[in-house]
Amino acid sequence: MKTLVLRSYQGERDLEAIAELFQACEIVDRLDDCVSISALRRAFNTPAPDIKSEICLWEDGDGKLVGFGKLSIQESSVDAHLSFKVHPTFRGEGIEQEIIKWSEQRIREVAIHTSTSVKLRSDSRDTQTEPMALLESCGFTPNRYFLRMERSLTEPFPKPELPRGFTLESPLSQRFSGEIGQQHFLEAWVEMFNQTFIDHWNHHDLTVEQLKHETSHPHYRQDLDLVAISASDGTFAAFCSCFINPEKNQQKGTKEGKIGILGTRRGFRKCGLGKAMLLSGMQRLRDVGMDKALLGVDAENMSGANRLYESVGFHKVHTNILYSKEFSA
Repeated sequence: MKTLVLRSYQGERDLEAIAELFQACEIVDRLDDCVSISALRRAFNTPAPDIKSEICLWEDGDGKLVGFGKLSIQESSVDAHLSFKVHPTFRGEGIEQEIIKWSEQRIREVAIHTSTSVKLRSDSRDTQTEPMALLESCGFTPNRYFLRMERSLTEPFPKPELPRGFTLESPLSQRFSGEIGQQHFLEAWVEMFNQTFIDHWNHHDLTVEQLKHETSHPHYRQDLDLVAISASDGTFAAFCSCFINPEKNQQKGTKEGKIGILGTRRGFRKCGLGKAMLLSGMQRLRDVGMDKALLGVDAENMSGANRLYESVGFHKVHTNILYSKEFSA
């Protein structure tokens, strides 16, 4: 392996080089990733009080950035995730193993510090045979499977119909006007989210501060943030948040929108809310000019979301495999 220099992330000054590395990887890997300096800046500065993120860079002898590793440690649940990139012309020379060794060393330190077991996770698309083989050779085992699905919005789909007793709202609704109204929406949305996914795999509670960061994203649109509210007591019962990335659509020459998150609160399931909210999101995306809807779903989703998506015409495009390796004190 060529001589490498390992150094820490220096913030703004490194963003351009990291973006160039990601773009070089995308040209070869074709993972449908749209990488820009602004997108990286947002991703690296996500405020999560219980997540500590560490970034390290690997350079060759000429100072060229050839490797990137980002470790996100969920301290409250002794859970961590490694994402990494290696420049295509430097792959297979041992840099990948060095990045994994770095992450494992940090996780061992966390395990010792917390006196408990820590799970280190990383993922790969099912078509990426080399990353899959790499992770397995380093002792990682497949742990979970996530499906990427899509559906054309130019083809007909049923008109959404909310069950009786519910209204479809968004942050733009009159009831949420003003600073107090917006704060109420955020707090009620967070409470609904946590109650919806508390019984799902690897759930971590969302905070109002985190949601405020998400809704400050320049591509966030209030008209695509839909909520079903009980007319009887005002309970936030179900939601469908959609997202459009204009930069990515322009780069690819597409008109795609994403069903970012869909859920029905416990106690309100099995009455048609999930399907109504999904169709409402699809309709809203079509109304603003999108011709395709994308989404991701846990293949083992306990609420049967896979069947719901298939019932309205979504089909699988590919599978992401989540690998896991456990470290104990």
